[in-house]
Amino acid sequence: MPGTLYVVATPIGNLEDITLRALRVLKEVDLIAAEDTRHTKKLLAHYGIFTPLTSYYDQIESSKAPALIEQLQAGKTIALVSDAGTPGISDPGYRLVKGAAEVGIMVVPIPGPSTLPALLSVGGLPTDRFVFEGFLPAKKGQRQNALQRLRQEERTLVLFESPHRLLDLLADLEEIFGDRQVVIGRELTKMFEEVVRGSVRELRALLGGREIKGEVAVLIAGRSAVGEPPESFSLAEEIRLLDAEGLPLKEIAQTLSERHGIARREVYALGVQLKKEREGGSECE
Repeated sequence: MPGTLYVVATPIGNLEDITLRALRVLKEVDLIAAEDTRHTKKLLAHYGIFTPLTSYYDQIESSKAPALIEQLQAGKTIALVSDAGTPGISDPGYRLVKGAAEVGIMVVPIPGPSTLPALLSVGGLPTDRFVFEGFLPAKKGQRQNALQRLRQEERTLVLFESPHRLLDLLADLEEIFGDRQVVIGRELTKMFEEVVRGSVRELRALLGGREIKGEVAVLIAGRSAVGEPPESFSLAEEIRLLDAEGLPLKEIAQTLSERHGIARREVYALGVQLKKEREGGSECE
């Protein structure tokens, strides 16, 4: 009979968060496939578990999955773990799970800790509908293109981000999304756990002078949470009204960006277009 593949969630920080079932499975299986065996050894040592380990990380996943599937087909039981949280969620696991399922091997989830529900549960943003985007591209242009694609998303957005790119992400969010509500979770369940909430601009001011360390997850309010996008005609009317009051276009763009949660450059571009139409093609200030 073929063995069983167990997908085991492990603590994202606090070692007490592991489930009793996970501990039993890790003791009973023939082999543990771990993202980083050095990291997993610390967890196993803490609970007195001596099951053999083998490496299973991103760079070797494609080549290692077939060998593990062969062992499963030969009757071995294997537990798949990542460094923290649930395997397959921005961690190695997809190829092994897919390959095992395709050849009829039973794949059993051992649920437990995960950063996504942890932050969603305390974030204070709508959780009835949300979308997980993992890590956005590291390069600025590619990241901005990804955010442009997500700008109209009505569900709460969940992202992972490197601590040294967090401020760059917030700057791009303000430019593309406007001054949306954001929740940042850092080092969840660990000694220096921190959850901060506020608008993009508030969080940029709060975090701007700090060195940010540790694991970071971000919630971003969806479009529906800041009101439906205004019709272009009504936005044009608001621009005309503020222009009639003598406000400069830059100030109009800032005001309407904050009011409707849309990008400043979007409002500014529409203002330029309206002024050209009104003045017969002259450039606005």
